[in-house]
Amino acid sequence: MKTKHLKWLSYLSCFVMFLATLGGSVVTKTESGLGCGNEWPLCNGKFVPAHTLASMIEYSHRAVSGAAGLLAVGAFVAFWLYRKNRKDLQLYALLALIFVMVQAFMGAMAVIYPTSSGVMALHFGFSLIAFASSIMLVLGIRTEETAEKNSGSAPAQSDALSVSIGFRNLTWFATLYTYIVVYIGAYVSHTDSAGGCSGWPLCNNELIPDLTGGTGVAFIHRIAALLLLVLIALVGHLAYWKHPHHREIRKLGVAATVLIIIQVFTGAGIVFTLNNFEVYLFTSLAHIIVLASLFGVLCYLSVRTWQLSKLSSSKVSGKRVDA
Repeated sequence: MKTKHLKWLSYLSCFVMFLATLGGSVVTKTESGLGCGNEWPLCNGKFVPAHTLASMIEYSHRAVSGAAGLLAVGAFVAFWLYRKNRKDLQLYALLALIFVMVQAFMGAMAVIYPTSSGVMALHFGFSLIAFASSIMLVLGIRTEETAEKNSGSAPAQSDALSVSIGFRNLTWFATLYTYIVVYIGAYVSHTDSAGGCSGWPLCNNELIPDLTGGTGVAFIHRIAALLLLVLIALVGHLAYWKHPHHREIRKLGVAATVLIIIQVFTGAGIVFTLNNFEVYLFTSLAHIIVLASLFGVLCYLSVRTWQLSKLSSSKVSGKRVDA
């Protein structure tokens, strides 16, 4: 199968995975999780549900999640058969398949059996990993296509450059910490704690508010998000200024920095639109879209820094042998 065909398959899989992630957030924000009752895969005992808003939202999410699962299977089979030499692309496709199945199973169990807010937050976290894996698949196959187009010309200077192990470790830490902040944010949503902090950037007009109930959950999320902003800004700074000849790393660093800044403002937008549900739904979904994109970029940057740090290790080993 040609690279072009694999690229479009990865695009389609990523897009539908994105819709599934977004749909899950719509279900949460509109409280439509039990729009089909406690039944799965049927909706209130029917294959085609009654035309109530809650049932249509929930059933549409199920349909899109099912399509995402089928496309994940197709992408995994295609890359396993036609890219045997690209273990990284096979891994991305496998991760997307595993986590879309896990989050679908957790969603089904949440419908059939009552579950805690913590488990439901983890459900969103798994769906985010599935989406991030599909983003990495897209970025990986695009890199391969670009390399094929440039195969007749001189190799890019950045192809032979490495990154330091310190920068790699910082990127890995930033990616892991982002996932933790994602989980805290999902927990805020599933416990209806978003209104615990009124006003922005201060919480209830206090530097440190009373940390009981929903206020404590919301405030912890704000502090975690502030630290994430600083951390991603550091990663972006080092990616751009310490790798002047590595175009890919610089682009990923800039993308992560821009996304985290937008993420902060969409988070503020949620606070200011809490009393207007229609606008609040838009701002909260925008918050999730930016977050999912940020996590995908960081995951891919983590993989690339790991690959490029091995070049650094190889050079050090080579120098020791020569010595």
